[in-house]
Amino acid sequence: MEVEASQNIGYACINLSLQAEKVTTNRGMIKKTFQEKGIAYASQLALKNVQDLLTIVDWNLAHGFRIFRVSSDLFPWASEYKISSLPDFSEIRATLEEIGRRPIRLTVHPGPFNHLAGQGHVLENTIKDLEYHSDVFDLMGLRPSHWNKINIHAGGTYGDKTATLIRFAQNFRLLSENLRARLTIENDDRPTLYTVTDLVPVYETIGTPIVFDYFHHSLNPGYQTEEEAFMTAYKTWDVRPVVHFSDSRQTREDPKARREAHADWLYSPVNTYGKEVDIVFEAKMKEQAVMRLTGEMTI
Repeated sequence: MEVEASQNIGYACINLSLQAEKVTTNRGMIKKTFQEKGIAYASQLALKNVQDLLTIVDWNLAHGFRIFRVSSDLFPWASEYKISSLPDFSEIRATLEEIGRRPIRLTVHPGPFNHLAGQGHVLENTIKDLEYHSDVFDLMGLRPSHWNKINIHAGGTYGDKTATLIRFAQNFRLLSENLRARLTIENDDRPTLYTVTDLVPVYETIGTPIVFDYFHHSLNPGYQTEEEAFMTAYKTWDVRPVVHFSDSRQTREDPKARREAHADWLYSPVNTYGKEVDIVFEAKMKEQAVMRLTGEMTI
């Protein structure tokens, strides 16, 4: 596989090479432990997580990875406190600032429970979680823009796609300015959810770029070809777009796997249709899959 020098490639959240050495960014605890040990213990875990994130970022740069999706689990039980209230905040902030100075494009993909088109507690919890992710990027000193995207799905359709997306756009106004500047939206893998063309009205209303996921499109193409959907999403960006790429586990590795399951490894070339984009590979074997695809390691 050849990648243009102007493009970045990367992977998501976990570095398997370093995980074997106990380097990880998702140290956490169950609710009972949090209730017993409180924010002091959460602070200790968070500090270790961000220190290891710096280690992973430096490893990525040494190995040619220029984009990386940061784990959403840096701060255990983050919804229960302000990051600035943690006992280790000064050291945490200094480490995050160091990460933010590295020449790497950092992104994040908050969990599927985030439903910006939701209502009541669902919406409240979504806003709280998304703002937490934006706060982390703020602490890194990253200028609010789609370069450091906070990417979500539109969520459920609530029985009416059009009305749901209108509500999504309305609730977008409730977010902080910095979060609004970072938010992106991604096409879904199920026909009952959202294609790239379904998401265009959201972009037209609030300017939120569409992250094109190749595998999701293959499962839920709507009426567009891959190239048409790619170009539709590509044109929504105000900075170099990010795309997601993975292969089907069911087709490539295990016929009994779920239709939506991602393969461990990467098998297919990425057609970017002559455009410059940054690619986040979503293979289960993480950096090892990308390195094998690019011919930099032999498994």
